[in-house]
Amino acid sequence: MTDAAWETLSNQAIGAAGVVYFIALLVTLAEWASLRQVATTEPAVAGAGAAGEAGGVAVATRQGPEGGDDATARRTDFLGRLGVLLTVLACAAHLVALLGRGMAADPNRVPWGNMYEFTISGTFVVTLIYLVLMRRYALQWMAPLVLTFVTATLMVAVIWLHDEVAPLTEALNSYWLVIHVVSAVIATGAFTVAGLLSIVYLVKLRRGGDAAARPGSRVPPLAVLDRVSYRIHAFAFPVWTFAVLITGPIWAHEAWSRYWNWDPKEVWAFITWVVYAAYLHARATAGWKGRNAAILACVGMATLWFNFIGINYFSSTSQHSYAGAEAPAAVADVVPGGPSGSAGG
Repeated sequence: MTDAAWETLSNQAIGAAGVVYFIALLVTLAEWASLRQVATTEPAVAGAGAAGEAGGVAVATRQGPEGGDDATARRTDFLGRLGVLLTVLACAAHLVALLGRGMAADPNRVPWGNMYEFTISGTFVVTLIYLVLMRRYALQWMAPLVLTFVTATLMVAVIWLHDEVAPLTEALNSYWLVIHVVSAVIATGAFTVAGLLSIVYLVKLRRGGDAAARPGSRVPPLAVLDRVSYRIHAFAFPVWTFAVLITGPIWAHEAWSRYWNWDPKEVWAFITWVVYAAYLHARATAGWKGRNAAILACVGMATLWFNFIGINYFSSTSQHSYAGAEAPAAVADVVPGGPSGSAGG
């Protein structure tokens, strides 16, 4: 296949992934609607039985395992399985899109050359981590949240961030790119899933907590949300530390002859690290749980995604701006091999 054919395949695959993600979202919403119907069937049937005892007409109805009739329970189960299957298929198409971007470049490279590629890589990892952790932590109820986030972010990437395939800049053309970005993207995906759990925690707490749980609600108790969010944060933080405080400075020294340049993206990555370090430290020493911990986790996710995307559009001085849709001319003067030949920052 030619480079142009690979790029076309990548564009078509990301479009297909977006469509399938959206269909999966609709299916999961239908599953939730069906689940509520299952939950509300039991009281109605119980009332019919009471009417039969009082001389009314009793209607015999078989009850499913969740309190509704068998047909509704089977439909709910089918929609749940279909939603997972569609999410897996969308994730597979997403992976094909990433591979196509890398194969479309000459020479072939990893698909992390600009902001569009970083964004589709990040959303892919969010989906992948959700699928990996779904059974371990019973996270299937999170499908509408994850699918909404991924679908919306992909839409932003395709409409506003899309860029043509191009060779890597000199600063990016390093084996440290793979080590640094892989660890950063894995941590970003895990932090995002944990952050979504924290948002759900705060919403549920505001609505009255476990006491206000509606019949048929699949959202776990507050204690479970808090515990699972903490465990995912505890996994992601060492990975983020490795990306930000170890591989990042080493790569910066290789590219710009300095380990730390006070670059806006470096500063915000460190701010994100401090927020998450405070989150884990507060939980371990001060016993922070629940609302305060969830708020701090949400602050961390906000700084994380601002660093991931916002710096490239709100900063004109960042040496990392080559990761955006367009690299400013000033960047060429500070990367190795640029017009000035300077390796300094």
